[in-house]
Amino acid sequence: MSAFPGGTSVSRLTVYDWPTPDGLRGGSPHLHTVSAEGYVVLSGTGSLETLSAAGHEEYELTGGRVLWFSPGTVHRLVNTGGDLELVVVMQNAGLPESGDAVFTFPPDVLADPERYRSAAALLATDDETVLAEAAMRRRDLAIDGYLRLRDRIQGGDRSALTELHAAAAALVRGRVGQWRERWRSGPLAQAVATGEQLDALGDGRATHLAQAAVQTAPGPAAKYGMCGHLSTYQLSE
Repeated sequence: MSAFPGGTSVSRLTVYDWPTPDGLRGGSPHLHTVSAEGYVVLSGTGSLETLSAAGHEEYELTGGRVLWFSPGTVHRLVNTGGDLELVVVMQNAGLPESGDAVFTFPPDVLADPERYRSAAALLATDDETVLAEAAMRRRDLAIDGYLRLRDRIQGGDRSALTELHAAAAALVRGRVGQWRERWRSGPLAQAVATGEQLDALGDGRATHLAQAAVQTAPGPAAKYGMCGHLSTYQLSE
């Protein structure tokens, strides 16, 4: 097993402290189409805003808090103390990085794949100022769409979430074949291996234990993420 246990990925996130159009500070609202996500709060204070079948909800984030949410949950991290740091655990390593995460851009952008890709992409440059400005523009566009969505849901219009989910599904449809291969070689392969090990132990065999080993990951590599400054670990698949 060369990938992280369970076919997951782990990163460290320092949530953006940049002011947002609605007077808060934080990251880009988005959802995942097939991957659950978990947070372990390391330090600082903030909140998580979500939109789901339960409507609009807010969760306080303080050191030691652990929470997670399922695919389709729109989530927005808010940095109230200026020093919010998390460990992020993502299901299906490789899928979020290849398009499983969909920004809550306004409907006209979500409906146009080319406009969406252009709005979601960051420039290929080492200029930190240019990258930061691009990440802020992307974040602010996602907040624009998010605020419209939240207003509709708080007003009782649950079709708003259905429309977003349909738009997200349309955007990622062409990637499903590639994702399926990643899933087969990652999370599914690990689950199948566990079943084989259980079969072996049930038969009184322990040959797989002779393959015990310790692995480490190079990194971390820093980049501008959806919600903040990400420190990611490059694990082989």
